[in-house]
Amino acid sequence: MAKNDLTEKQLSSQTVYQGDLLHVNEDQVQLPNGNTSRREYILHPGAVVIIPLLENGHVIMERQFRYPLHRDVYELPAGKLDACESALVCGQRELMEETGYSAASWKYVATIHPCIGYSNERMSLFLAQELTEGIHQRDGDEFIEVFTLPMEEALEWVRTGRITDVKTVIGLFWAEKILDGWLPPEIPASDQA
Repeated sequence: MAKNDLTEKQLSSQTVYQGDLLHVNEDQVQLPNGNTSRREYILHPGAVVIIPLLENGHVIMERQFRYPLHRDVYELPAGKLDACESALVCGQRELMEETGYSAASWKYVATIHPCIGYSNERMSLFLAQELTEGIHQRDGDEFIEVFTLPMEEALEWVRTGRITDVKTVIGLFWAEKILDGWLPPEIPASDQA
């Protein structure tokens, strides 16, 4: 089957908003049929999601207030990449900062693009095992409750809608597959960033 070229070509670009975390652009593009259109999108530095599994099969979770939703949300630990930081280093840093845990074993799981219609955000998921509890090092504006949850209960929270955060839903589904022996393919470190 022949593939049609669906590429949209950028004709112009302007920054609409530039914040500390997010930048919003508005581009004029030429569509595959020659017509033009406008695209608004958010530039994001990228992030890492950590699936911290304890030896007993429990997962380390977080509860924090998320302002855009105006409510508490249950999540896996995660955080944004700093400039020139690898995904693995980011995951190790974020796990320690947010939860106080460190892990002796790290395995790349997958990369997801959670908001493809309006953002270039890319999230790398890592499985963290052989965990050691320590003292968190949160930023002054981070208020997080850390707790452990049996994997079965975490998946039940997904089923009943108590967990709705997309990165956490995907991370827990991956964790379930990994615990069942279905491992992700080996990916070169250069493709994990």
